[in-house]
Amino acid sequence: MYFLDTYAMVEFTKGNLKVKNLLENNKFFTSDFQLMELYYITLKNEGEGSAEKYFEIFALTKVPVSELTIKNAMKKRLELKKQKLDISYVDAIGFQYAIDNKTVFVTGDSGFKDLTSENLLYLEK
Repeated sequence: MYFLDTYAMVEFTKGNLKVKNLLENNKFFTSDFQLMELYYITLKNEGEGSAEKYFEIFALTKVPVSELTIKNAMKKRLELKKQKLDISYVDAIGFQYAIDNKTVFVTGDSGFKDLTSENLLYLEK
């Protein structure tokens, strides 16, 4: 099972075969935080019609994020920043969700490039 970062969803909408194959053969989900980023990025780059379309598709897979996960995500973000790994608030929440729920966070965000974790699938660009 996979938790999708915004990067993975955007790559899916662009037709990235690596991401499409991954999503076709596995169960995946995301959260309101990643959906927020997806909507903004798609709205900016492709317009409201596409933003609505992709939001609705991925919204079917959203899961709630607990307050504890949010707090632990901010602790994780601070820990990673001390290691010179810079990830966004939203990415920290997704990654922590994957850790808490024993799933895999799928991203291509460069902040994760040098991080090794059983809860991480880094997609090379």
